[in-house]
Amino acid sequence: MLLSELALGQSASVVSVEDAYPEDAIAQRLRDLGFVSGELLKVRAVGPLGAEPILVKIASSQFALRRNEAARIQITLASSP
Repeated sequence: MLLSELALGQSASVVSVEDAYPEDAIAQRLRDLGFVSGELLKVRAVGPLGAEPILVKIASSQFALRRNEAARIQITLASSP
């Protein structure tokens, strides 16, 4: 599943960040920001009508991502308590 498909309020863990092409600077920046395998995240808000940006909380930080950036992040849904 992709982060861009995650609904408001849902939690997930990062599986990987996909490179669109070799030496993809955006994918590397996402990894540098903490989108690495095993990290838990939650969608905190989305833009009007479910569009852009997507506000994502990961660790103690929050990031606003475009849908095309979020579509590079493979996730798995977090287990419900």
